[in-house]
Amino acid sequence: MTREEKSKAITEIKDVLSQNGIIYLTDISGLNSIETSNLRRLCFKSGVKLEVMKNTLLEQAMTASDKDFGDLLETLKGNTSIMLSDVGNAPAKVIKDFRKKSERPILKGAIIENDIYLGDEQLELLSSIKSKEEIIGEIVILLQSPVRNIISALKSSSSKLSGIIQTLSNREEKSSDKQASTEAPTEEASTEVAPTEDDSEETNKEEN
Repeated sequence: MTREEKSKAITEIKDVLSQNGIIYLTDISGLNSIETSNLRRLCFKSGVKLEVMKNTLLEQAMTASDKDFGDLLETLKGNTSIMLSDVGNAPAKVIKDFRKKSERPILKGAIIENDIYLGDEQLELLSSIKSKEEIIGEIVILLQSPVRNIISALKSSSSKLSGIIQTLSNREEKSSDKQASTEAPTEEASTEVAPTEDDSEETNKEEN
């Protein structure tokens, strides 16, 4: 590989790393051609892309990337393949499924957005991570229940939106009238002013 070819390959790998938020590093060494083909087929069905890469090129691309791969760089030894997906737990499920009949792939590590997972022992945890669609689905289910209750309550009371608004308006008017009535005596009391000068003179005459 010439220097230009190597530089181009590093740039291409760097672009792949920057464009994907979910990256698994695996070891598929020991799989024969048929097993490798079966693994690729399973990856395809699960929306996972599998690529075998040279450690030296991958390391340089990871180092040049804007992402912080942390200790994942230490896993670049021996055979290294990367699994890419839009779903965080998809590659982990592929690995678990394929290992029902094989000892490979072995998980070296993974980065999901900014979270880093190291070692094959993280496989169970990664497979249990919920996708965005699953999380959204759970939120929708949680929101649907109170909404149904509200709709049911409105129907059972045979109330229309206009009627509810009118009721609130009437309450506001009654509240305003009540407030005005409590303020009225204060204003009347304030009209009872002190006696005028003429009244004071008449009072003095009567006393004399």
